[in-house]
Amino acid sequence: MPRYDFRCRACGATFELRRPMAQANDPAVCPQGHPDTVKLLSTVAVTGGAVQQAPSAGGGGGCCGGGCCG
Repeated sequence: MPRYDFRCRACGATFELRRPMAQANDPAVCPQGHPDTVKLLSTVAVTGGAVQQAPSAGGGGGCCGGGCCG
């Protein structure tokens, strides 16, 4: 189940809730009982290896690799 971060506008507390995605934008009450909260944007880090393509056949170097520049 996804976690969502919230901040209370009344006391400034930041807290997280686990809830279904269908309820992601539903109102949340802070742990102190204040109902005026806002959902925070989350950052997601995605890691993985970069794919490097092999040079195309017939390349001749130069500035663009097309063989036209020498």
